[in-house]
Amino acid sequence: MSEIKVIQGGVTAAKGFKAAYTEAGVKYPDRKDMAMVFSETPCVSAGTFTSNVVKAACVQWDMKIVKSDKPMHGVVVNTGIANACTGKEGFDACEATAKAMSDKLGVPVDSIAVGSTGVIGMQLPVDKLVKGVNDMCDKLDSSVENGTNASIAIMTTDTVNKEFAVSFEIDQKTVTLGGMSKGSGMIHPNMCTMLAFLTSDISIDKNLMQEAVSDVIADTFNMISVDGDTSTNDTFILMANGLAGNKKITSKDEDFQTFKKALFVVCQYLARRMAADGEGASKLFTAHVVNAQTKEEAKTLSRAIISSNLSKAAIFGCDANFGRFLCAMGYSGVEFDQSKVELFFESKAGRLQVFKMGTPLEFDEEFATTIMKEDEVIVYVDMHEGNAEATAWGCDLTYDYVKINADYRS
Repeated sequence: MSEIKVIQGGVTAAKGFKAAYTEAGVKYPDRKDMAMVFSETPCVSAGTFTSNVVKAACVQWDMKIVKSDKPMHGVVVNTGIANACTGKEGFDACEATAKAMSDKLGVPVDSIAVGSTGVIGMQLPVDKLVKGVNDMCDKLDSSVENGTNASIAIMTTDTVNKEFAVSFEIDQKTVTLGGMSKGSGMIHPNMCTMLAFLTSDISIDKNLMQEAVSDVIADTFNMISVDGDTSTNDTFILMANGLAGNKKITSKDEDFQTFKKALFVVCQYLARRMAADGEGASKLFTAHVVNAQTKEEAKTLSRAIISSNLSKAAIFGCDANFGRFLCAMGYSGVEFDQSKVELFFESKAGRLQVFKMGTPLEFDEEFATTIMKEDEVIVYVDMHEGNAEATAWGCDLTYDYVKINADYRS
């Protein structure tokens, strides 16, 4: 299997993809708030979307495009206003935005996806969106800088932009896969709250690409949680234009596995970055459960640990109160024998066991605090009941989370 190499860039790293950004003033003045990604060469697409029954207009628009056999050319995204719970006017805004890009670039309206993030229940200023689209169409560029600025333009309460790219070999051709994402609050599994747009120059069957996306999302973006809220706008879209020139992947052969591995690397990186950048967060909170009876049980247990507000508060306070993590596991719905469980705290500062086979251990509280002061804290749990494992990512719960969300509309 080909080596996966990390390279510079994000959505413009793959051949044939351009990006742009602008300050459209959708809600906030003097900030980048619209982004665009475009491939003149038609792309196959794959995607996953929010599990929330209340789906934003843009989500419903994109789902139709991704599920069709029609090619995709690009996506345009705004921040500030989510275009959710907006009725017919919201759908009209999607169409007007896509049509503006379609008219300017000479591609079909139904080949343009749209993304929105921000306040729910507000109507979009369509005139500003259309002006922003026209402005960006004139600024499309394949530079790394444009890709980076596009990733900045889709941020809301994020404190850092999130982009990543890799290259790998298929059929003696260099293939590139890159992407950008945003997400900081209203994040919970089963499509966590986020926007993510990936691009690749690989040539691959659409159905196989969708299968790879669905599988990888299950172990990456669906394994993060910040606050237990599942958004109305979650959107993940991957576009592939085939310009790498590899022989088209049409079966689950070694080339498919290489692509899937690369996709996992990109998605895992972006997911971890989102979890670490949770609203008000000061550190990444990771739960790694091993030797569970089934993969699904391992996933449920690890997600329960990082989703517990009491656990998150303990991580923030650097308090090795292991009972909180065991408690979260106990109400997760998974049946297990607590007398077999072992629990450890880990970080760059070291590793410390605090619970062994149903019994609490005496441990050095000062060393435990040192471990928990690091930028990433791992709760490692050995179930001793099987051979399945899973990892989930979250963040600590700080005072700033309440401040940010109490003032979100102001």
